[in-house]
Amino acid sequence: MRGALFDLTGQVAIVTGASRGIGRAIAERMAEHGARVAVSSRKIEACEEVVQGIGERGGEAFAQACNIGRKEELQALVDATMARWGRIDTIVCNAAINPHFGASAGLPDAVFEKIMATNIRSNLWLAHMVMPGMAERGSGSVIVISSIAGFRGSPVLGAYGISKAADMQLVRNLAVEWGPKNIRANCIAPGLVRTDFAKALWEDPAILRKRTRDTPLQRIGEPDEIAGAAVFLASPAGSFMTGQTITIDGGVLAGPPMIGED
Repeated sequence: MRGALFDLTGQVAIVTGASRGIGRAIAERMAEHGARVAVSSRKIEACEEVVQGIGERGGEAFAQACNIGRKEELQALVDATMARWGRIDTIVCNAAINPHFGASAGLPDAVFEKIMATNIRSNLWLAHMVMPGMAERGSGSVIVISSIAGFRGSPVLGAYGISKAADMQLVRNLAVEWGPKNIRANCIAPGLVRTDFAKALWEDPAILRKRTRDTPLQRIGEPDEIAGAAVFLASPAGSFMTGQTITIDGGVLAGPPMIGED
């Protein structure tokens, strides 16, 4: 039986970027813990595959295509969820982009602006679309998937890291503004996880070798290892946590292990 601390029965959750990777793992685990889940990404067919799998395991979900960079599509996602289930208790802002891998000096203005708009502004849009309804019920949880790139400088992920640092500040502001209505806002900051989104990093043998060497757990993460934190933040177990960032990185930010001299 599910423990009451992590029981999401009766909740409705929206998960963006839920067709694969971390978003898919979160959608599946939230459904497993009793939530009804709106599975969203740009490709409806991929969303429907996730929904089918959730249904086969006894969960309840529906698919909705959505490009988070388009405000009207985010609103359509919210409207479709409300029309189907009449409430939204949790949003997981997982979808993000990183179209530039390289030094910031070569980053075109238009690309920088797109990263900031997609990775920050769209999360604010979605939060503002659902938080008034949460406030009426007196509860809600906003979860933003950030990254440890938001804590550290990078020679190749500069703009992405800036956007992820801004997401951490975004949840702090939302926590302060909406806390009196019992709405919580938190980030999860994964390290390197084996997803298609991060494939440029973990498929590069040199990068993977350095990352595993410098990680205390000596490996990269798997999508399902991030999902539990999202369940926690949406559940009664996380009811007194707001404005925070949970780092799940195998110990990277703690420092490299002492494994002898090279």
